Amino acid sequence: MKIGILTSGGDCPGLNAVIRGAVLKGIAIHGQEFVGFRDGWRGVVEGDVIDIPRTMVRGIAKQGGTILGTSRTNPFENGGGPDVIKAHMDRLGIDAIIAIGGEGTLAAAKRLTDAGLKIVGVPKTVDNDLDATDYTFGFDTAVQIATEAIDRLRTTGESHHRCMIAEVMGRHVGWIALHAGMAAGAHAILIPEQKVSIEQITEWVQEAHDRGRAPLIVVAEGFVPDHMESPHSERGLDTFGRPRLGGIADQLAPEIEARTGIETRATILGHIQRGGVPSAFDRVLATRLGMAAIDSVVEGRWGTMVALKGTEIEHVGFEAALGKLKTVPQNRYDEAAVLFGQGALPGHD
Repeated sequence: MKIGILTSGGDCPGLNAVIRGAVLKGIAIHGQEFVGFRDGWRGVVEGDVIDIPRTMVRGIAKQGGTILGTSRTNPFENGGGPDVIKAHMDRLGIDAIIAIGGEGTLAAAKRLTDAGLKIVGVPKTVDNDLDATDYTFGFDTAVQIATEAIDRLRTTGESHHRCMIAEVMGRHVGWIALHAGMAAGAHAILIPEQKVSIEQITEWVQEAHDRGRAPLIVVAEGFVPDHMESPHSERGLDTFGRPRLGGIADQLAPEIEARTGIETRATILGHIQRGGVPSAFDRVLATRLGMAAIDSVVEGRWGTMVALKGTEIEHVGFEAALGKLKTVPQNRYDEAAVLFGQGALPGHD
């Protein structure tokens, strides 16, 4: 059996570990052959592949990015579609596809599966926003990177007695902001799931400043203050019609400085959160998901995605994976909010 693997959408630490896990198990246990589609769905639409022998995946679990390349190509546009893709698969002798990606990738995979193609999915997103899995690989690494960067911002903020704002990724959920903010001891964490007024934000900032601290705010890129209707986006739409978010920290900084008189600086961490080597947790999770994807192929579980439930890997339908976003629940935000402003006990913030 020949299997094609693709990595699509934004790059993410752990992609190579998935490829390695799938290829090693597929070859060693089932005698399968593997090819990789170059640059995500673009390679699928154009039939652009490379062979993936066992030697190609040696030592790649610790590498960031993806050896196959990626893109945000929509497989239903620019001459694509199920008939074109099926013709390429037949020509190349490819029996099935393992699609590694986030919401957009898996949504496309579901449409293609509904059209008769044999596809299984592996969830990938630093945002951790897929409801059918407890964690997605890449998230832990993104939180580690964000936390380290925020720790560095704190030291310069304290040196200059400034308020520092760190904007992190997450799209329409606040998981990265919540975890990195709690880890770094932020005085306020602003996430899409919680409407907060500029008055409340400045109150938290002022309270921290009055206690002799350099106020630290962590904001998710999809945060919507209560005076705004939608997330800040000035870079248009991606190929799947979704707004490219980012820049809310630059909107908040001058407003906070004007209201408090405290010098305020904003830093947008951006794509640094996607780069570099994956954490140990992400390497292990990604490897397990890659191996489980081979089980899905062998068992003919087309139209399903491998998912982490507790500590076990399960198989769930694309419908469950795409039904809704996994948002930060109220109780998790309430835990963090105890530490905002002057809510923390003296000496424990």
